[in-house]
Amino acid sequence: MGGHRRHALTVQAGDEYLHLYAYKFEQWRTILYYALTICTLGIFRLILHWRQDWYVKVRATRCSHDIADHVNVIDEHGVEAFRPIRLHVAVNGILPVLPTGNGTMQEVDSIRYFTFRKLKYVWRSNVEAWIAPADLDGQIPLVHFHAVSETGKGLSEGDVARRHVTYGRNSIEVKLKPILVLLFMEAISPFYIFQVFSVSIWFSDNYEYYASVIVIMSVLSIAIDVYQTRSQEKKLRSMVQSSNEVQVLREQTVKTISSEDLVPGDIFLVPPHGGIMQCDAVLMNGTAIVNESMLTGESVPITKVALPAVSEDEENMRFCFDKHSKHILYCGTQVLQTRYYQGKLVKAIVLRTAYATLKGQLVRSIMYPKPIDFRFTKDLFKFVAFLFCIALFGFAYTITIMIQRGEPIHKIIVRSLDIITIVVPPALPAAMSVGIINSNLRLRKKEIFCISPSTINTCGAINVCCFDKTGTLTEDGLDFQTLRAVTPAREAEPPTFTEEMEKMTPDELPSKGELITAIATCHSLTKIDGELHGDPLDLILFNQTGWTLMESVDDEADSEVQLFDNIQPTVVRPPANLEGHPFNKEYSVIRQFTFSSSLQRMSVIVSNPRDDSSHDMTLYCKGSPEMIQTLCDPKSIPDDYQAQVNLYAQHGYRLIAVARKRLEMNYVKASKVPRNQVEYDLELLGLVVMENRVKPATLGVINQLNRAHIRTVMVTGDNLLTALSVARECGIIRPNKLAYLVEHSTDMVDHKGRPLPTLRQAVSSSGKTIEGEDSSDVSVEVGKRHYLESCYQLAISGPTFAVLVHEYPELLDKLVAVCDVFARMAPDQKQQLINYLQEINYTVAMCGDGANDCAALKAAHAGISLSDAEASIAAPFTSRIADIRCVPTVIREGRAALVTSFGVFKYMAGYSLTQFSSIMLLYWISSNLADFQYLYIDLFLITLVALFFGNTPASDCLSSTPPPTRLLSLASVTSVCGQLFIMAITQFYVFVSTTWQPWFIPYAVPAGDEEEDMRSMQGTALFCMTTLQYISLAIIYSKGEPYRKPMFFNPQLCIILLVLTTVSLYITLWPPGFVISFLEYDPIPYFENRLFLVMVALICAVISYLFQYGVVEFLILELREKWLRHRRIKDPQANHEKFERILFDFGQEPAWLHAYTRPQQSPNGKELAGLPQDQTTSV
Repeated sequence: MGGHRRHALTVQAGDEYLHLYAYKFEQWRTILYYALTICTLGIFRLILHWRQDWYVKVRATRCSHDIADHVNVIDEHGVEAFRPIRLHVAVNGILPVLPTGNGTMQEVDSIRYFTFRKLKYVWRSNVEAWIAPADLDGQIPLVHFHAVSETGKGLSEGDVARRHVTYGRNSIEVKLKPILVLLFMEAISPFYIFQVFSVSIWFSDNYEYYASVIVIMSVLSIAIDVYQTRSQEKKLRSMVQSSNEVQVLREQTVKTISSEDLVPGDIFLVPPHGGIMQCDAVLMNGTAIVNESMLTGESVPITKVALPAVSEDEENMRFCFDKHSKHILYCGTQVLQTRYYQGKLVKAIVLRTAYATLKGQLVRSIMYPKPIDFRFTKDLFKFVAFLFCIALFGFAYTITIMIQRGEPIHKIIVRSLDIITIVVPPALPAAMSVGIINSNLRLRKKEIFCISPSTINTCGAINVCCFDKTGTLTEDGLDFQTLRAVTPAREAEPPTFTEEMEKMTPDELPSKGELITAIATCHSLTKIDGELHGDPLDLILFNQTGWTLMESVDDEADSEVQLFDNIQPTVVRPPANLEGHPFNKEYSVIRQFTFSSSLQRMSVIVSNPRDDSSHDMTLYCKGSPEMIQTLCDPKSIPDDYQAQVNLYAQHGYRLIAVARKRLEMNYVKASKVPRNQVEYDLELLGLVVMENRVKPATLGVINQLNRAHIRTVMVTGDNLLTALSVARECGIIRPNKLAYLVEHSTDMVDHKGRPLPTLRQAVSSSGKTIEGEDSSDVSVEVGKRHYLESCYQLAISGPTFAVLVHEYPELLDKLVAVCDVFARMAPDQKQQLINYLQEINYTVAMCGDGANDCAALKAAHAGISLSDAEASIAAPFTSRIADIRCVPTVIREGRAALVTSFGVFKYMAGYSLTQFSSIMLLYWISSNLADFQYLYIDLFLITLVALFFGNTPASDCLSSTPPPTRLLSLASVTSVCGQLFIMAITQFYVFVSTTWQPWFIPYAVPAGDEEEDMRSMQGTALFCMTTLQYISLAIIYSKGEPYRKPMFFNPQLCIILLVLTTVSLYITLWPPGFVISFLEYDPIPYFENRLFLVMVALICAVISYLFQYGVVEFLILELREKWLRHRRIKDPQANHEKFERILFDFGQEPAWLHAYTRPQQSPNGKELAGLPQDQTTSV
């Protein structure tokens, strides 16, 4: 149904979907809203500010989108935003325009639109949908770009003015919110409103000193929060906001304008010496060398080439950002240099501007991060609600006893509300962030930078780590190992491989050493300031050839290539020592088809400028052995090709297949021909074998993670067998588990016509255990296991994974739970995998070098980019140390932060409940603690301790048991409630035993208008003993092992606790006169009685310690958890997580996959040969 009838619509914004609900304001609702706001002194509006859904229901009624004046936008994470719908009308006679999707613009009378997270969404009445104009600009037919470029007119000033109305200025502007707005928004958060409530109660009850301290602390806290917010805004603005002058074609003339005035459709000139791109643009002629490190984290220069010409059968092909990424200059990337020919500058057409650009999308992801879906946060609010329920009990208790005693109504109200401020500590939220702040500071010292500190706690729950291979697990560069050239077929002899050759010597190679020519020309290297730059693999191979690369041919006036504007000015020349050799020919690179992860290959078209015929050209192509095999003429491929490929791959070598094709075409055609018209019927030249060494730190880290029962997964774009070999070498594939390859057969189908998956057993790892690990570390024997693990491991390639995604979605959950090697994975498939792991309740970390892993890094719960940059937008974490040692470090710090948050919370909750029980007892005699007694407890014993609670560093090793991730677990609730019971019983005993003493003088309740005196012997006894109880709680909850180091590694906390213990003992045992006066003691006269209080507190501390470590830690967290783990292994219903249930049902053997590999009947009635259920094939 359309927008006329529908209240709800869905729109796609980038990778996520937005749910839009139409609303319209009504006058009577508006009057009621303002009346209630005024009558409640703003409280009604404040509540609606906290509850956005209530605000929408109060202010507006549902309607259809074509008449709505507001839209309630809800993203995939449930975050709401109530946005007004605005109207653009003609200004000064300039009508607004809307893109048609074909590259043209359509004038309209007005535009209805709303903005959400910096993007504009326009109402298209003809399709009754909200559409982002930038989305239409990404689907323009390719012929339109070429038509615009060839005319070279550019936009008129009228076109520019109209497009400015629709698209706005080309500026990624991070507006700084006014300080007063930041202060106000911070001050009206529930936490600070509760602070205002608490302080109001304390001032009305004459607790001026403590209330004043809380006011000062709150103001400082707000100021610090506002300062941090403003600093982050400034840092983000300085990082992303920039503009420069650009030369643009307007009305057939070149004008110099500010980049902020660019609009989609503008033709601009890319300067020859580069600069920072300020928009997304498609390159129309020439080439550009760019550095995309800000977006990807990888600083290797990348060559961008012009958008290829469109053939007749491709006239309807539309532009696609993913497919045509090699032709796009992205906003934020640095153009290092451009290549242009005989004064013809490099031109590009603006595609997207401002926040619609790729850089804009990444900036938006920082400004509006995905909410941390962590149960700890939800449990925190539930636990606070539990404390509030206890406070309500105290509230009722206080009202009851005070009414019975005939207390004044004012005192009843103040004291009953005071109980709520005691049970729910106002400083709780600030104390909870201590662990995260300290972990972040420690990570920075280890060269690991985090742009999203809230992610650190999530890292404590990580149970699966995904790794890219090249540059992450293995060295970034590869070592050249050997060549295997192909001797062409002769008459009756088929093509064969030569012997291994460790040097590139043309005399020893068939086909006049053309394999070396292909290696020397087929690459994406470029010279910047006279130095070669580019892909490390290309650099190594090119240097092996001994050839030289010349990029500028401008000095050679007689060069034939000067006659053609589109020729790439790149010439490669053989070594000088080959003078007079037939091999001694230089080649001009006419055309470059850049490497694509999805195509798994790159190609170049070259010619010899000295040849007599300018039409004799050669295409050289290199890529994955599987892809090149499909492109080659089968007659040129040796019979043992696949066997040789598998042989090298099994030993972990990386293989590159090289092929050629003779072409007969002129320069103009060569510069425009589509790659699919030349990349076929190739002739195989040979294989290049490269050694991909595992980084020294990799094996130790993988073993460390495996011992900690954190699953490790390899996700790579490399060959499946190579990936499997490297996975064995680094420990991802375990020696004590069977490994299987999951593949698919295109010529066999099941009864539904789906390609049939096949399962074959891979060669097992060497029998010896991986170095540095005992076989007992990974227990997989049934009955002896304490953790659910798969008894086998699977490996799969990207094409097979794509088949399972589309044809066998029912298998995906099982596959991602037991498959540990994913090879030949495209960047979007890596992201898919992360999402599938999250769907079965894994908490996922992804570690990559940032190049092809951006999407996966952002999708994971914790993305870690190995990059030189201090802060990469590609991931929450960036490690300057380029190996995976950062992964266990981040997990250890996450666990330390999580455990610290738990400990601080339990300490704050224990303190509140301990104080609650003592106040309940004092209320019984109509007394209370004195103002300075509260001040000593709350400021020194609690706030100071909580401040340094998180300074305890993370443990040096990963524990084999993960920390608890549920605050509302049996252990946490038992701990807090048990400590409350112990403390309350002890306090009750002291409270009563004090009355038994012969020197005891009962508290005299003030009568009438007599000034209230809080001094009482029972109050003094309780105060002296509870100060020691608070210290014992701090020691109990500051436990270190196994996730943090012992407490004595936190010297600040130890010193503070030592000083506080000394002071508390001093004011209890030997209180001097000024202390008695200052703390308003009713002193206990005899030393032995004061010593008795210390002994009771000591006994209480011992009981508390034994309860915490005997009952909570040993019985609940150790024995009960071990019993639960055993139960989960035997009873699938006991498994809470989806992946645990899958491992229980399918982790013993891959029988679930065998069922899909059985032979089926083909459509023509013949049985298709599948793999029998009980048969495996060794690879």
